[in-house]
Amino acid sequence: MRKNVQLHKLLLVAQAASSMALRDELLKPIWHAFTALDLDKSGKVSKSQLKVLSHNLCTVMRIPHDPVALEEHFKHDDQGPVSTQGYMPYLNKFILDKVQDNFDRQDFNRMCWTLCARKNLNRTHLLISDEDAFKIWCIFNFLSEEKYPLAIVTEEIEYFLRKLTEAMGGSWVEERFEDYKLELSIKQQSLSAWELITLVGRGTFSKGMDRQTLSMGITEVFHELILDVFKQGYMMKKGHKRKNWTERWFLLRPDSISYYVSEDLAEKKGDILLDGNCCVESLPDKEGKKCLFYVKCSDKSYEINASDKKRKQEWIQAIQMCLSLLQLGRTVPHRESLQKRRDLRQKQQAEQEELELRMRELQTANENKQHQLEAMRKKLEEAATNAAEEERIRLQTQTEQQDRYRMDLEREKMVRQEMEEQVAQKSSELEQYLQRVHELEDMYHRLEDALEDEKRARQDEETVRRLQARLLEEEAVKRAELEQIHLHQQRAISETEVEKQELRKEGTAKENALQAAMLQLEQLEKERQGALEQYQEVVQKLEDAANNTRTWKHKVAHHEGLVRLVQPGSKGPQKITNWGPAAFTEAELSLRKKDWQERKSQPAENQ
Repeated sequence: MRKNVQLHKLLLVAQAASSMALRDELLKPIWHAFTALDLDKSGKVSKSQLKVLSHNLCTVMRIPHDPVALEEHFKHDDQGPVSTQGYMPYLNKFILDKVQDNFDRQDFNRMCWTLCARKNLNRTHLLISDEDAFKIWCIFNFLSEEKYPLAIVTEEIEYFLRKLTEAMGGSWVEERFEDYKLELSIKQQSLSAWELITLVGRGTFSKGMDRQTLSMGITEVFHELILDVFKQGYMMKKGHKRKNWTERWFLLRPDSISYYVSEDLAEKKGDILLDGNCCVESLPDKEGKKCLFYVKCSDKSYEINASDKKRKQEWIQAIQMCLSLLQLGRTVPHRESLQKRRDLRQKQQAEQEELELRMRELQTANENKQHQLEAMRKKLEEAATNAAEEERIRLQTQTEQQDRYRMDLEREKMVRQEMEEQVAQKSSELEQYLQRVHELEDMYHRLEDALEDEKRARQDEETVRRLQARLLEEEAVKRAELEQIHLHQQRAISETEVEKQELRKEGTAKENALQAAMLQLEQLEKERQGALEQYQEVVQKLEDAANNTRTWKHKVAHHEGLVRLVQPGSKGPQKITNWGPAAFTEAELSLRKKDWQERKSQPAENQ
């Protein structure tokens, strides 16, 4: 009972997995058809085109078409075209959820191929037919990653090209593909369906092969990967009714062996259904057939003769492998290997992502460490900067203090020098002062001498003035006498001529006397001139004494006024006489004038 429950669970899981695999397999051709309807590559398709596409999908996959559901689904979206996100809910609900594995997948693929090839297939320089391009397109959908937009990775490209090269009977050149992979990795690491068709169709990896060989290789790979044909070829089959041997074209699939009239598969003659109870065994030679084996099923057995023992052994091994897969419930090897490669890539991608995550974490941690180190470095730099700044400030302060001490020392030195200079200057000034005192004392003595000289000069001047006054008095007396004589002469002239004669005589005598007087007067004049010259000398001496006195006065005033000069008294204006300047005062002149007038009046009274 437990085994039945577990088997039922396994069957449910297998059915769910098969349903999911079928859904993923169908979505790829539908995606091609949808993108082909997207003419302006905006990611959206008009609702009328989606209605036609949906109708064709339902027709090909034998699903009842419900146009009302389609209208109901898009009734809230009448504003322009619909994107894949808007079409996917309808596609899942009304088509993919209802699909059964009871339709011809090749018809489904051809319908989607017809929609997309018209727009995307570039037939220029292609060495293959449209049928071969369709087969490559189907192979691309089988090997491409389950990510959209669809693309085939480098590993699957190499797998497909290896299969194709083996199918053509060629040898795989690893170096050529490595060069192409390097070139491909520079641009991108994957190809689209149309790039893959171009790569194969232009014979990049089939050089030296003709078109027929390339087409046969594509067909063989297509049969293996898409139609799940493990092995195919001509063999002889023994009939059940007539027991005759007939050549047939056999196709080995995971759950059946189909045989056709010829390799074009136009006329199918029957199927040998395989299950876990079937077996295949070799038969001994009989009836002239040397490569016999038979396939034993639950209802009947089939005798088959291969062309040679090698092919016989290959067919037996291939059929045994299919039976083993059926007994173990496993899928076909190429699908299983594809899934393993995908799982491995996913695992590698997950590991890569995990590695990248760890790298990012390590990088983040490293960045954090770097930040911490940078922060520490900045702190150290700041500390070093602060230390350098403190050291600079300390050195600057020390330098400033040294400069200040040096300046203070220089200032003290300068002050000391200034004080020494001041002391020297004071000493010099003291010496100069003492010298000036000596000079002033000497000057004072000289001034006293000058004052004595001036006093003597004044006394000499007074003596000369008195002499001059005396001479003037004598001159006045002589002049008065001359005037008396002149008066007498005039009086005598006015008397008689006799008297005139006498007077002439007397005049002559008087003239002689006058001449003698004139001579005396000239003598007096000469004496007066001598006195005047003496007077001028005395005046010059007096002026020199006054100048000396003034010079000494200035010197004394310049030498801080230690000595006050004694100056002579001010003199009044000098009087000018007929014989030159005279030094008489007003009182003396008045007295002399009065005396002269008295003398002048006496002769008049006497007459």
